Amino acid sequence: MDIMHSVLVSYGFNKDSYTIERFGNGLINDTCLVKKEGEKYILQRINKAVFTNPFLIAENIEKIEAYLAETDSSYFFTTPCKTLGGDTIVCIEDHYYRMFPFVKDSHTVDVVQTPQQAFEAAAQFGQFTRVLSGMNIDTLNITLPAFHDLALRYNQFLEALEKGNPARITEVASLVKQLKKQVHIVEEYNNILDNSAFRLRVTHHDTKISNVLFDGASKGLCVIDLDTVMPGYFISDVGDMMRTYLCPVSEEEKDFSKIEIREEFYFAIVNGYKSFMEAELTDTEKQYFFYAGKFMIYMQALRFITDYINNDVYYGARYPGHNLVRATNQSILLQRLLEKEPVFSARQEIIQ
Repeated sequence: MDIMHSVLVSYGFNKDSYTIERFGNGLINDTCLVKKEGEKYILQRINKAVFTNPFLIAENIEKIEAYLAETDSSYFFTTPCKTLGGDTIVCIEDHYYRMFPFVKDSHTVDVVQTPQQAFEAAAQFGQFTRVLSGMNIDTLNITLPAFHDLALRYNQFLEALEKGNPARITEVASLVKQLKKQVHIVEEYNNILDNSAFRLRVTHHDTKISNVLFDGASKGLCVIDLDTVMPGYFISDVGDMMRTYLCPVSEEEKDFSKIEIREEFYFAIVNGYKSFMEAELTDTEKQYFFYAGKFMIYMQALRFITDYINNDVYYGARYPGHNLVRATNQSILLQRLLEKEPVFSARQEIIQ
């Protein structure tokens, strides 16, 4: 019996009662759209190579759902379907699956095209953290240990320079020199860890635009893809939005002349996030919106160059030099952001 059919049988589907097709452009989990008698569902196979214990994700979602129910929250939260046995995860042949109802009249966006989209997405991620502000973060599972630990990523970078491919280390010497000059970003991160003004909160950790559902009027409905929800700092969510929303091209772009920082998108992110998080953030945290962008872009540059030096063992490569292109792209993006600091500082009153 086909494995996908076996999964759907667990949810009570009959073989002739549904159609199934691939859906979306996700890089981690395989996603399908299932249609049955006028209803739609999203079926995902969780990437066990990344998330080694998918049940930890399921537990986190259940805990968030329970907290929202206890607090009588009106927040729109998408919950997974349950199998005939009452489970939210189906395991067949060491593959793990889950299914969600498709939210009617909703859609996702792959690339941020307008400041309003950036504002709506940032507002949704801010609202998500705010409505869970009273939740005991110690109850959440860590689904990806040290996921946004910049100090760890920098040490992995240094280790790669000692033990990695010698030819590639020589090849990237100029880029390495540039990245080492920005080590103060790591030092600032370490200061944040020791600063009580920075608070651990329920944080999404993967705030690309495609993880927001929009309605027909392009207003944000809710955030989705909660695999990486863990305790974290606000700079993770804001920084990831800046890394992926500010530039009109992604880290895959080879034409580096296209890399730029769109000022109006920066303020859209900040103001959108603060529309829900204004009262939650400390005065010190509010001074670190610009740092959030540096933090995340720098970390991703480090991760790409580290993987390139280590022969592309983590991200893989679709063509020779793929991770070097990505690392160079992100290094240039960081430089473009740093160039904007005087401009953003001059308009600081907008985000106070």
